[in-house]
Amino acid sequence: MTDTLSAPQALAPATGPTPQKLRRSIGVVGGTLLTLSCVTPASTLFVVVPDLFSSLGTYTALTIAIGSLLCIAVAFCYSELGTLIPSAGGEYAMVSTMAGRLAGWLVFVLSLLVVMIVPPVIAMGTADYLAPVVHIPAPVAGAGVMLLATLAGLLDLRANAWITGIFLVLEVIAAAVVAVLGFAHSERGASALVHGSVAQPDGGTSNVTAMMVISGLAIALFITQGFSTAVYLSEELENPRRNVARTVLATLAISTAVILVPVIAITLGAPDLEALTSGDLNTMVAAWSNSAVGTFVSLCVALAIINAGIVMVIQNSRVLFASARDKAWPAPVNHALSRLGRFGSPWVATLIVGVPGAALCFVNLDTLYGVTGVSVTAMYLLVAVAALLCRRGAHREAPAWRMPLWPAVPVLLIVVLAYILTQQESEYLLWTGGITAVATLYWAFYLRPRKETHWTVSIPEDARA
Repeated sequence: MTDTLSAPQALAPATGPTPQKLRRSIGVVGGTLLTLSCVTPASTLFVVVPDLFSSLGTYTALTIAIGSLLCIAVAFCYSELGTLIPSAGGEYAMVSTMAGRLAGWLVFVLSLLVVMIVPPVIAMGTADYLAPVVHIPAPVAGAGVMLLATLAGLLDLRANAWITGIFLVLEVIAAAVVAVLGFAHSERGASALVHGSVAQPDGGTSNVTAMMVISGLAIALFITQGFSTAVYLSEELENPRRNVARTVLATLAISTAVILVPVIAITLGAPDLEALTSGDLNTMVAAWSNSAVGTFVSLCVALAIINAGIVMVIQNSRVLFASARDKAWPAPVNHALSRLGRFGSPWVATLIVGVPGAALCFVNLDTLYGVTGVSVTAMYLLVAVAALLCRRGAHREAPAWRMPLWPAVPVLLIVVLAYILTQQESEYLLWTGGITAVATLYWAFYLRPRKETHWTVSIPEDARA
């Protein structure tokens, strides 16, 4: 990883006109609401977790708990790096500054994979939870959610904080209802949580191995991944030196509780192992209560998915905005992506994220969903490397939140995440590897020869103090 940015270089604006900066308009509460909404506890619980139930059965809660513990270490890295480098570029700005421009570019590509794939996949889940009211094909429902999220993303960020906050309350209520119903109808004791079993198609059962749990950790890491949104919003948070860390850590704690408690309740309350493995949460909720409660929960989940779409479009547009401001593309593209609208949002970048996302709802994304797990794990690995290097030179004395147990935390993360990657399916590793190889060629033949004018990380002036 060469071309590491020194402190003066990292803080220097790009050559040419002064880059536009986003407006600081939200505090810890607004930032936490937006960040929690990106974790989307209810949509994650009802859309992503059922896939884990199908492969891990009664070990699903344990896998999520292990992933959450790993995320504490990841959150420490994000908090320290995010207060040192409070930029809308998020991971790539942090990694570019600490570990080199090539590493930062690869992190940007990995994050771009995640941000372009995940919103349409989750958005398509809306159709299942609108079914009690209206039947809409999944691609149509997903495209509608993405277009609605795009329109909301064009508004002022403060307004979006309130919109997503209201939706967040509803989805937390839905998760709470599921938790209460699951515990009230417990069919097995807590010991089931530490004895991994999963139903087989032939009606039998099989044990869940440790290697299956390790493989599932890539998805478990993704389940609470949204806490990183606080770093993307750091350029718009008031007093980022203090509020980034508070938002990251508070979001991780709340989201873990909102997701893990209902998962435990579902594991204990499922009528049998076959029902748990099927992951049909709608049917379980209806069986535990009645159709009215089931409809209420389904509609709350549908709103949660819309909420997720809004926040993801907001987050992802900021990534593209920052990449253009830092001149990652040819000049006409940079100029378009860095334009701000009347509400202070990067409107061209928002459209580019949202409209293709609507189109992707009509594409089979099963393989790309696996690529997302690999991409998130690899991205965390590079962030951990940056955290290991973040106390060198001028950054050693810079005012910032400092993680405990450094450098043990990033070293442990690097080892664990590298091992998790080795346990992923080769198909997903090949897809991700191929995309990063193409990205490396773009770096080698376009960005690196123009390193004086392209791919420069700019930090807002008021973030230096």
